[in-house]
Amino acid sequence: MTALRVLAVDDEQPALEDLAYLLRADPRIGEVATARDGASALKILDRAMADGRPIEAVFLDIRMRGLDGVVLGRLLAQFTRPPRVVFVTAYEDHAVDAFEIKAEDYLLKPVRPERLAEAIRRVCAAVPAASPDAAAAVPGPPPEDVARAAPDSDTIPVELAGVTRFVASSDVRFVEAQGDYARLHTPTGSHLVRIPLAALEERWAGAGFVRVHRSHLVAVKHIDELHIDSGRCTVRIGETEIPVSRRHTRELRDLLVRRARRGRAE
Repeated sequence: MTALRVLAVDDEQPALEDLAYLLRADPRIGEVATARDGASALKILDRAMADGRPIEAVFLDIRMRGLDGVVLGRLLAQFTRPPRVVFVTAYEDHAVDAFEIKAEDYLLKPVRPERLAEAIRRVCAAVPAASPDAAAAVPGPPPEDVARAAPDSDTIPVELAGVTRFVASSDVRFVEAQGDYARLHTPTGSHLVRIPLAALEERWAGAGFVRVHRSHLVAVKHIDELHIDSGRCTVRIGETEIPVSRRHTRELRDLLVRRARRGRAE
């Protein structure tokens, strides 16, 4: 088994020390370097590369003074042999940036050891020099800080700041695609989950969700109004107006008509 050489980057010293401690406690980690800002991180990475001992993964805070984590992540992606990136942040609103940079994982602070173990497993699986045994050494749970849906379930675990909530399909009004992520919109807020919209469409078809646009899935029971004007179709759910693509317009209109007729018959 080849132990990983990693770099932890955070501009807050206590958070950096905690992260480095957790990393060093994992048997799959061999060396842990630390940096308090993006510029220092780049120097450490360059020096490690020049010494022939490149750093294989960077555990990176996002909101930092100077060079922030998103910008640094994009710079790292341009390396000839880019290190794997795991974002470690107190904020959930950069998950799409993480997806675009192809980060291995996205952890929310405070970091739980079992979630960090899962992130390390992913890094081990992605680094060519890492042993397959290392990737499987500490199996992590499937839920994400930006959540992954559990198979055969109409609920999705959503984790925020170490607290897990289960969002039921019945609470979701509509879903918006954001790359390989989806944002669930509920009456009390929204949640970003790591699951493609197409997969969620298939999983929740029996729960009354229909695709109305390439980037939107809606719960039919929450549709308040359907508007068709000059060939443009939209639906209104609460205060939100959602576009309906032409290919879905007739199917959705017929569905709503049938639903209204059933309602009157009952």
